[in-house]
Amino acid sequence: MLIRFSVQNWMSFRDQTTLTLAASRERQHGDRIAREGRLGVLPIATIYGANASGKSNLFKALNFAKQFIVQGTGVDQVIGVQPFRLDAQMQQAPSEFVFELLIGKKIYEYRFVTTYQQVVMERLTLIRTTTEQVIFERHKQEIKAVHVPDTEQAFWRFIKQAIRPNQLLLTTAIQLQHAPFLPIYHWFRDTLLLIAPDARFEDFERFVDKQHRHFDQMNQILQLLDTGIHELSGQEVPLSLLPLPDELKAKLQSDIPEGATVRLFDSIGSERIIMTRRNGVLTAQKIVAMHARNDGGYEAFGMSQESDGTNRIIDILPAILEASDQLTPHVVVIDEVDRSLHTMITNQLVQHFLASCTSQTRSQLLLTLHDVLLMDQDILRRDEMWVTERRSDGASTLTSLCEYSDVRYDKDIRKSYLQGRFGGVPKVFW
Repeated sequence: MLIRFSVQNWMSFRDQTTLTLAASRERQHGDRIAREGRLGVLPIATIYGANASGKSNLFKALNFAKQFIVQGTGVDQVIGVQPFRLDAQMQQAPSEFVFELLIGKKIYEYRFVTTYQQVVMERLTLIRTTTEQVIFERHKQEIKAVHVPDTEQAFWRFIKQAIRPNQLLLTTAIQLQHAPFLPIYHWFRDTLLLIAPDARFEDFERFVDKQHRHFDQMNQILQLLDTGIHELSGQEVPLSLLPLPDELKAKLQSDIPEGATVRLFDSIGSERIIMTRRNGVLTAQKIVAMHARNDGGYEAFGMSQESDGTNRIIDILPAILEASDQLTPHVVVIDEVDRSLHTMITNQLVQHFLASCTSQTRSQLLLTLHDVLLMDQDILRRDEMWVTERRSDGASTLTSLCEYSDVRYDKDIRKSYLQGRFGGVPKVFW
């Protein structure tokens, strides 16, 4: 679980800005807070704000950190940091990223500071109830590992020579198959799921896999959300008719191994295509939506024939179901979750997730949005609602509604927000 995320000197966030999911002393909806000893962690955070206030920049900070950790950098590749550009001094200063994570029953703080040229500082700390144990600390190319067992001495001697200035130690250690760091690495690679406003959910072959544990539930929810879709399924397409260049078709024909599945997305036509090799034969299917005809049969519609809202539901629904499943905990971050969606659909998707949350569950949902229907204390706690605002100097701020002492549990905070009490609304001069 994500307990805390801090960022500094990233895009519009000039000063250190912190999003915390550690529960405050508020009592509302306390039955869904994840408990680990004395620690309580919130299952959801919603981030409101005017256009260009910084909501998406926070999402991009998480996305950059994930890619930097999981994929690393090439030998001569620059690091893709984007410092605050409206202050000449900050353009030359490093950017800082801090994660506090609950993984299993352990709490870690992972921090790195970097410019586009090199990692300036990196530290991994194990946080116990009364003490903190630094596992390793790096300052540029100087590395200090603490309490190293004899079995790891050779690894640390080697990594001090092998690490590159533009690569994280954590990433390098995983590439060298250093097992003790795998839980942290896997959290970023597998647990943290990020969905941008224009992203397409990658794992869409589950919509045609009747054996997938979410197949029936996804199709049932599509019906409940009034999409007009009875079921999503796969329709076989001859390889010769795929809207792909001949060179790419030939490459796919030769490169896809036995038993593998490749996902393709036609960004122009919005079609989703699944290619699979079974028993040496390469087949292609496209996702189609089955709509009921008045004669009792069904008609197949391509995704390009569905509305933007329906396509958006299909993009985010599997991720929300993954978060609600709890078999494998996920931290799902969706930027502009309400894009192209009716307010009641956004509300239902969020409430579906919240209904699955208990003190024992470990999944979280982080959303940026404009839809104020969710800004309701019957649905969310005050510490689960945040507001971004852009100051006159161009820097963004992030504030939790629980920081306002005069916001009572029975207050209509939606009205106060729209009146500008908490900031985060457009300052329109017409």
